[in-house]
Order: sequence, then C-alpha cells, then structure tokens
Amino acid sequence: MTKADVIKEFTKIKGITKPKAELLYGKGFNSLDKLKKATTKDIAKIDGITDNQAKSIASHFKEESKPKVEKAKTAKKTPEKPKAKKEEKTKLKKKAEPKAKPEKKEEKDEDETKEEKDEYIVKRKPKLTKEQKERLQLRKKIKRRTPEFLREEWFRYKRIPKNWRRPDGITSKMRINLKYRPSKVRVGFRGPKETRGLHPSGFEEVLVNNISDLEAINPKTQAARIGSSVGTKKRTDIEKKAEELEVRILNLWGI
Repeated sequence: MTKADVIKEFTKIKGITKPKAELLYGKGFNSLDKLKKATTKDIAKIDGITDNQAKSIASHFKEESKPKVEKAKTAKKTPEKPKAKKEEKTKLKKKAEPKAKPEKKEEKDEDETKEEKDEYIVKRKPKLTKEQKERLQLRKKIKRRTPEFLREEWFRYKRIPKNWRRPDGITSKMRINLKYRPSKVRVGFRGPKETRGLHPSGFEEVLVNNISDLEAINPKTQAARIGSSVGTKKRTDIEKKAEELEVRILNLWGI
C-alpha cells in the first residue's frame, strides 16, 4: 500500500485528521495492522497526540474486533380464528347492548339567536331591461379609466386648490394639450346617455322630505333619498312607510 492509501484509511478512524495521520505514518505506523497492535501508551508517546485521542483510536479497533450479536426476535404466531365465529360474536354483542336514547335537542345559545337576527338582508334592486344593464356596465368601465381632473398648476403653489377649473391663458401648457400635463375634462369621458343621473344600483334617485312624497315613487325603477334637513322623528316615520310600500331608501342610517 502506498502512503496516500494508508493516510486515507487512517482518516476514516474517528478523531484522526489528515495531519495526524501523516504524523502516525512518520512515526513508523505504515499500516492499519501496526496501529491495531499498538497500545494506548505507544500512541500517546507521539508528540501532537493527546491521551484522550490515543484512547479513542485504541477503542475504535476494540469495537471492530467485537462480534456483532443480533438478537433473534421470537414472535409467537397466534392461530387465526375463523371469520364465522367472529361475526357471530359481534351479532350477539349488538343484541346485548342497550339501545341508545335519542339525544335531546340542545337549546340555542343567545349568541346564535343574535347572529340569526343580524343576518344580511338583500337590498331591493330595480327592474331593468337588458340594454340598461349593459349600459350600466359600460358606464362602470368608463368610470374606471377616467383620470382625476385636477386644476392647472395645483402642484406648483400651495394656495391653488385641486378642484377643477378650465385652463386659460396664451402660455398655458394644459390648454394646448401637451403630453406631460394632466388631461382635461372632455366629452369622451362621459358615460352613456341612458344611465346619466342614475344610482350605481340602477335606481333613479328621488329626494324625499315628507311621507306624502313616497306615494309618488315607483318602487320598480325609483328609490328614495331622505333630505339632510329631515329630523329623526320624521325620518323614522318615512322609513316605516317605505317598508310598507317596498321602496328602497338609499341613505338609511347605519349603512
């Protein structure tokens, strides 16, 4: 065996690194057989190897020499019983067992009853034609792509608010429609004519200030919006009357 092969075999032993393997080879341990025969005292005499390391090397060879004894598991095979006997026993057990009493219905907790009361009620919807529904969808698409119309030079001076004003002036870049300026209000951003002034649900809004105003509303196509000046007492009366007439109120309290 060459020196390289012997060093490789030495490094396989736990606790022996490559420099220590070379050290052992230099001190006369040319093969594994010589290392096996060496005692812990012989190995500990070498400079660079401690007593603990010498003990671990010697114990490695001792463990290898021990014969490995495998304990044979003696598993006793139980004779299988025929299936027919098992089935008969299960039938007898079922007959012997008393019939379970029907469980009483548990009373509902207060939390469950509250949840049932607070269930979401579907809001009334208008009766629209196929064309009107398509127009509403088209209006939504146009609304998504319309930009926020801001006043000219709003970003330059703090005193100028953002609310829209038509740009004017000879040197106005926004009036000339230059690309790096925000877009102006134009006809192209307008929605379909049939859906103008309608609520997003499709209802036509009607302002209501009295109970008598509800009677003029058509619940199929129109919805009520209570005026801001109406008091709480009159408001509750209007809401009760609207439920009777099946009229939807767009600005109900708490919604």
